[in-house]
Amino acid sequence: MSQAIRFRPQVELAKEVKVDAAKVRHPHYGRYLEEFAPGQVFVHPRGFTFLRGRMEDFARTYLQCNPLYLNDEFARASGFSGLVASPQMVFNVVLSLGVQNDSEKAMANLGYYDAQFLRPVYAMDTIRSLTKVMDRKERGAGKPGIVTIRTLGINQNDQVVLQYQRKIMVAGRGDRPPTTPLPRSTDGLMPAFPWVEDAQVFLPEFPARLPSGLTGPNSCFEDFSVGEIIVHANGRTITDEHLALTYAVGNTHPLHFDRVFSSGLSGKMSGDPIVYGGLVFAWLEGLASRDVSDNSVWELGFTEGYHTQPSIAGDTVAALSRVLAAEDAPGELGANFGIVTFQLVGVKNVSAANAMAEYGEDLFIKENDKKDLGKEKTDEKIFEIERRLLIRRRR
Repeated sequence: MSQAIRFRPQVELAKEVKVDAAKVRHPHYGRYLEEFAPGQVFVHPRGFTFLRGRMEDFARTYLQCNPLYLNDEFARASGFSGLVASPQMVFNVVLSLGVQNDSEKAMANLGYYDAQFLRPVYAMDTIRSLTKVMDRKERGAGKPGIVTIRTLGINQNDQVVLQYQRKIMVAGRGDRPPTTPLPRSTDGLMPAFPWVEDAQVFLPEFPARLPSGLTGPNSCFEDFSVGEIIVHANGRTITDEHLALTYAVGNTHPLHFDRVFSSGLSGKMSGDPIVYGGLVFAWLEGLASRDVSDNSVWELGFTEGYHTQPSIAGDTVAALSRVLAAEDAPGELGANFGIVTFQLVGVKNVSAANAMAEYGEDLFIKENDKKDLGKEKTDEKIFEIERRLLIRRRR
């Protein structure tokens, strides 16, 4: 029930209240290295309700071709309850919700590990995010340290939909003021953190006959052989659109949308705002989708993901995929589905075909491994990750 409340009329007060410069405060967010303690759990603010229009916009903005994210009838005929939120959108939202607490002070995102998508997200599902600090490594006075965190995305039914681990590089506080403190619970205990070990994936019961005719002809399980390299045809030029798209998924790191902040940094990160890496990942995955994932019914997850170079507005990104493994799906699923593991590589300001012609197999060597192999790093390479897809067989 509603209630009627009468408030006093509002009057101008600014001229009557004296300015007191001694009472200025400067709230700021994220954490410096010393402010991370293993075992801490951050309950991130806000949460995010997935609206159908936003879900469709995300799929189209990032060039995703899987009809599960675009065609409600197709999704229902495939066994889902309706249009499915792209796992890439779920990942971007869950990560972004955590930035205010865990990485708004980070100097770099060092890697994504063991990401697992455990349940579908549908329109009007509301996802909240939690992060637990697993480890903090200091590297000596004046040097940034490395913090390992785990993050969960949990729906309105308290079910985990996504979990993953990442590492971030964080500077020490020095003589700077402390950040906004972690809220304290009344009983002094950390909130529960329901990370799922040996996790199961909860998928619908797929019909005996999946819909056909709306997916590409060369991306069924049988079309992939271990070792083959798929050079994706199109690139995607990023414009200043990325500034608004960063906030559209809830990311609050000023490096991605505040030119005053980004130009005040030192080193190669100084200058125009850096494109949020989750958006780059999404564009690369979308560029690959016609060739590898439009017959996929589930993104199982990804690991060993690294942004090896930053991107800015004006850069054009392109993608290549290499097939690492192809295996039967477990149990009865194996009759209709297989699992394919891909290595996804991103490059910038060169076509994927020209990058393949120039660098060949070196594109698929981890950038951090090249020094030990006596090889130079590839300046045009911007991203590398391994991902697993559940893909239907051709029937």
